[in-house]
Amino acid sequence: MPDWSAAEAAALTRRLIDLDVAEGALRSAGPALDAVRGLGPRPPSRDRARRAAYAELLQVAAWITFDAERHHTSQRLHLRALEAAGGGPDGPLPVEPLILAVLSMQEEHLGRPDRSLRIASAVLARPDLPGRVAAVFHVRAGRAFARLGRGPQATRSDLLADPPGRRDPAWAWWMDGRELDGHRGLAAAALGRRDRAAELLHRAVHGAGGGPAYRVLFAAELARVLAEAADWREADRALAALPDTVATVGSVRALRAMARAARVVRQSPSAPRRHRTTARDLTALLHAARTAPEPTAEAAGRPARDIRRAAPAGNRSSGVRRGDGRRR
Repeated sequence: MPDWSAAEAAALTRRLIDLDVAEGALRSAGPALDAVRGLGPRPPSRDRARRAAYAELLQVAAWITFDAERHHTSQRLHLRALEAAGGGPDGPLPVEPLILAVLSMQEEHLGRPDRSLRIASAVLARPDLPGRVAAVFHVRAGRAFARLGRGPQATRSDLLADPPGRRDPAWAWWMDGRELDGHRGLAAAALGRRDRAAELLHRAVHGAGGGPAYRVLFAAELARVLAEAADWREADRALAALPDTVATVGSVRALRAMARAARVVRQSPSAPRRHRTTARDLTALLHAARTAPEPTAEAAGRPARDIRRAAPAGNRSSGVRRGDGRRR
């Protein structure tokens, strides 16, 4: 597509999103990379419409490859997306905060909370952020603080005190009470507060209302936390709900979260026989789903460059992006 239009690139991005929702990252990563290669080099900075379409396609491809646990590729795409989103004469593009939100999450996911915190803190230092954008980055910072063992800084109780406003971007629609409970639960688990973690994750999984399909990851983490606490009655309920979801989950991250939960049960000397049987059955289903092996250090990607180099100086845009049901 050497002479592609902004509309053509946007339509391709929409098709990738639909494919990811229908088939998951494991099957959509290849087409996403083909789409990026097909667009060729970045369009001129002065062409804002084509540059925006290019940055958004790169962001979607970066998300998909992240969810497929192809981290080196994902980080290269994130940095290319940042360069496209911030490289124009009229300032950064609306997609830029979403790129940074996923990049911050990826750094924490890969065990680099200091880098995750650096990205989140840089965005939170911007003035006049919309409420939902600020909440997203407070969540990123909270998860990083928890991984760093800084408990008092890991949670905030007022992140969603205000209702959604006109300035909130469409891509932040999923930042609701259940999402916040899920991330608070994961932060509590990282701090070793298992009772609190189980309470929050249970609310995230079983709370009222709908939500993105990826929240099965919270269900898997709930099973793991309960097993680690040897709360076998509740762990049995949480674990038993997972096998039926394996066939419909396309996120490699979520499938690996299930595998970790099953492994905790299998390896626990106090686990009842029935629970171990359920865990073995879940593991077999995961193998049948051809889950990729746990990432090695070589597959973990390189640390993202310092945020002052990755994002343009003086960036103050919070941006608006349509929701697609996948980001977290």
